Amino acid sequence: MKKSRIIIFSFIILTLLVLNKFVMQQNNYDISEMPDMIDHDHVSSQKLFDNTWKLIRDNYYDAELNTQSWSRWKEHYHGKIKTDDDAKVAIDTMLASLNDPYSRFMSKSEYSEQNNSINSKITGIGVNITSLAGKIYIVNVMDGTPAQFANLLPKDIILSIDGKDVNGLSLSEVANLVRGPENSFVNITIMRNNDKLTKRVMRKEIKIKTVKSSVIDKNIGYIQITSFIGSTTPNEFLEALEKTKNTTGLILDLRGNTGGLLPNAIFIANLFIPEGNLVSIVGRNGYKYDINAQDTEFKITKPTIVLVDGNSASASEILSGALKDYKKAKLLGTKTYGKGMVQKIIPMPNETGLNLTVAKYLTPKGTDINKKGITPDVKVEFSIKDVKNNNDAQLQAAKNMLSKMMLSKK
Repeated sequence: MKKSRIIIFSFIILTLLVLNKFVMQQNNYDISEMPDMIDHDHVSSQKLFDNTWKLIRDNYYDAELNTQSWSRWKEHYHGKIKTDDDAKVAIDTMLASLNDPYSRFMSKSEYSEQNNSINSKITGIGVNITSLAGKIYIVNVMDGTPAQFANLLPKDIILSIDGKDVNGLSLSEVANLVRGPENSFVNITIMRNNDKLTKRVMRKEIKIKTVKSSVIDKNIGYIQITSFIGSTTPNEFLEALEKTKNTTGLILDLRGNTGGLLPNAIFIANLFIPEGNLVSIVGRNGYKYDINAQDTEFKITKPTIVLVDGNSASASEILSGALKDYKKAKLLGTKTYGKGMVQKIIPMPNETGLNLTVAKYLTPKGTDINKKGITPDVKVEFSIKDVKNNNDAQLQAAKNMLSKMMLSKK
């Protein structure tokens, strides 16, 4: 495993060097998708705004900044920013004018939370959630977590958190309500069958495992990647491969995986694709750079099916798009989200941060999937009825299809 860690580290460093070279050739600004950095410099709130204004002007993917005069924002807020809250409101307003849902400014607490996610730890209760038809469902409960001790269960529907109705909220908004300081309590009201229950749960630090694996039907390896955000994801994936090495087929589950760190997706794609372009990055002014596969002793050649859905986004689409283009796997499920943009994570003064769109990516065949998504090879829906009946129709379809693929390879 030590050798595996060295290979992972070397690959990620190489990927970052490629990305750095790509952006530096454009505008002398590097792109690093795996920062664990905090800028402890303290500046005035006005300067925090001014610094952010300049960073966006010089590095945003669209050099025309959504066809507007960017100087108007600096003029509008000149001398008006008194507190960091003022700066955040002004920066949020400025960013909104770009009509870009992925570029966002983070307060000190928000940026700290993102860094904790990258470091694979959060303070919460230990559940994964999903949204179906406007309702927030608990998908699974992690072992040994406060949620398990409070007897929260998969298929519970979350109605409110500390009295706040979650109807109409996004998954990230619900997650933010659940999270909070360690050892504090959160009251979660759920619907279980026809019973309305309220659980008082203590928040604890949760060590996030982003990869889960098992052997199903004796000869099928099942690997679920819940997120690409963690710095430990590549190692976890190699461990999952080791646990499933005696199987003859593989199901890779990317459903609900909204993305994360670009090098993680590229590393895993490289295990399936030993040579050629894995993804193309297109930056400001149309400059294009291909990220190619590197030599690796780990190669996945067994028949593979990738499960995707409408919440499979960003890094999930980079991986699934590459596997589909090279015909290394069949995609099954529903069309993916369609996030084809790359964000730079930038530490800002006062321990704040900025996620800024600096490029877009294309699949190896040059397909731009932004706002379009990737259409699976086989479409299989997953309904609320399936959730209630604990019936994973997509997984069952994948097992049936993979069994035929394995037979044909013999």
